[in-house]
Amino acid sequence: MNQAPRVDRRASVCPHDCPSVCSLDVEVIEGKSIGRVHGAKTNSYTAGVICAKVARYAERIHHPDRLLHPLKRTGPKGSGQFERISWDEALDIVAREFLKAEGDFGAQSVWPYYYAGTMGLVMRDGINRLRHVKKYSGQYSTICTPMGWTGYVAGTGKLAGADPREMAVSDCVVIWGTNPVHTQVNVMTHAMRARKERGAKIVAIDIYMNATMKQADMALLVKPGTDGALACAVMHVLFRDGHADRDYLERYTDHPREFEEHLKTRDPAWASSITGLSVEEIEAFARLVGETKRTFFRLGYGFGRQRNGAVNMHAASCIPAVTGAWQYEGGGAFHSNSGIFHWNKALIEAHDARDPAIRNLDQSQIGRVLTGDAEALHSGPPIKAMLIQNTNPVSVAPEQELVKQGFAREDLFVCVHEQFMTETAMMADIVLPATMFMEHDDLYSGGGHQHFQMGPKLIDAPGECRSNHEVTRALAKRIGATHRGFDMEPREIIDWTLRNSGWGSIEELEVAVHKDVQPPFDESHYLTGFGYPDGKFRFKPDWTKVPSYNDGPMGPWASMPAFPDHWGVIEAATEEYPFRLATSPARSFLNSSFTETPGSIAKEGRPEVMVHPFDAERLNIADGDWVKLKNHRGEVFLRAKLFEGVRRGVLIAEGIWPNKAHPLGRGINTLTGGDQVAPYGGAAFHDNRVALEKAPADLVPEAAHAVIRGRTEPVLS
Repeated sequence: MNQAPRVDRRASVCPHDCPSVCSLDVEVIEGKSIGRVHGAKTNSYTAGVICAKVARYAERIHHPDRLLHPLKRTGPKGSGQFERISWDEALDIVAREFLKAEGDFGAQSVWPYYYAGTMGLVMRDGINRLRHVKKYSGQYSTICTPMGWTGYVAGTGKLAGADPREMAVSDCVVIWGTNPVHTQVNVMTHAMRARKERGAKIVAIDIYMNATMKQADMALLVKPGTDGALACAVMHVLFRDGHADRDYLERYTDHPREFEEHLKTRDPAWASSITGLSVEEIEAFARLVGETKRTFFRLGYGFGRQRNGAVNMHAASCIPAVTGAWQYEGGGAFHSNSGIFHWNKALIEAHDARDPAIRNLDQSQIGRVLTGDAEALHSGPPIKAMLIQNTNPVSVAPEQELVKQGFAREDLFVCVHEQFMTETAMMADIVLPATMFMEHDDLYSGGGHQHFQMGPKLIDAPGECRSNHEVTRALAKRIGATHRGFDMEPREIIDWTLRNSGWGSIEELEVAVHKDVQPPFDESHYLTGFGYPDGKFRFKPDWTKVPSYNDGPMGPWASMPAFPDHWGVIEAATEEYPFRLATSPARSFLNSSFTETPGSIAKEGRPEVMVHPFDAERLNIADGDWVKLKNHRGEVFLRAKLFEGVRRGVLIAEGIWPNKAHPLGRGINTLTGGDQVAPYGGAAFHDNRVALEKAPADLVPEAAHAVIRGRTEPVLS
């Protein structure tokens, strides 16, 4: 009689680039593999709810295509021709190439490049210890947060907000510029609870009728990049109709009377002509917000990914300051709580070795950097060697044609440390196999809530996979980089970080599992003052001095409006490029992660672009036809999906499919720009003008589509 395998339930936490950072309850089978992944009910924000793609994580961690051994390129770059080598040989080659680049062109010719493939503090940020000790080029991380964070902090002075669990006790939840049904399912848990228990209204504001919009009581479909106009018109009505809390405004805000005067010409008719909403829709939304003191504004990242994104975010965040909603439980605003954890990462990143004179290269301009753009290089030496962890720039970075040109350089040495043979790994000289989150120890905090948690190692990694910390430590030894952090184990680093951040010890955290550090109500609602020295919310911020992560003013910051407004710097449609394209997130992918798992591929189907039926009819495009999107950056082929839930002239392409899933190998980020957005940079992924046409008849769609479900494997010599 066969004995049933032993299944233990172990605590863990999701490592992926999502504000929810869900607490997990993982089935560990015989201590060697995992089964189903469940949400842990002990976390009061994530509350036992997780997304479907993480629930079936076994198909990712035990995927047959995982990288298991170090590989060395034997054929042309991008050919996929590799041979298996030992770890010692691989690390010796990387060390030799780094030292050669340093000797020939200086230390800043080496660029460690990373991002948020894991959000664990040790495994994500430890690469900076190697950077700082060796004086390699810095990285200014701009892919995700600069516009949203800057716009929010411009008003509040701090990256923190009302307790997001208060959505459940709100009377109106405004979900603006995010699609949490796809990207942060826990937001919907609390919003739906408020509707069920309190009769709360849910308002969703977005640029297409996505899954969240369809669940809202009021869905406001705006044109891309026009959120600032909507916010201004709402505040115009609030002042006009007596819904502005004047006592609150005088006590807690900077220029309320001047701001009211500014808004007098920003009425609903003005905003209607910009946003595409009717005057009646704007008036109804303003009336709902004005009459509902407990209105909670859940402000997402999506509407910040326009060239006027920081201004739009700031404008939306001003509404609860006008109504005084911050005074009430269930009222106020929330974008991110990343500012409440005050992590001391001095050991993780070797702050004691950091040289502020070393250049910071813009992460989003990697294509320009690698193709020798002098401005992007800060007039410094070319990049000759790279170590890449936790990111896949050949798929996710903007200006893909430049990115590919850069990685194709024969004089560029690239080492990629990865879990799968991504399109970036295919361009590498050395590929190293990486662990996944259940195969190492790390520490995580939730930007979308108030908990941090230890993520312990649950099972051994397959093959010869090594963690990020192991790789940087081994490289450091070979290239002469010394720092005490390289001599410590991850648990020791975690313990030091906890203690020196004021959060106790690793032993205490393991007993508690996770820790809730939400500040008290008066602090969270800024009733003790906003984050500026005078304690006042800024309607009129100094955009060059917003206390948010930055590398100095960038982009057209000098022309930013003083007060909230519609700032027309977006990539507007033209006669040549008459459509506006946004590259919104897919439900079953997370950036380029999960594009290798069968469950996610099956649910997403194929690369498609949503087109309004009127636009499609005018261009003789039928549902399912191959179409071409093009602009001055390049062209992309994908299938048309006729959808009445977009405005005419607007196109939506969900998800970052691998480039290989598209004919000619050009993915959606071929069309996105890397120009720096004001005031602190960032990539405007949802702000692209394009032309749309039916694809030429000689395209061979069957061959192109077949590769989507094909396995990407290196050719071993």
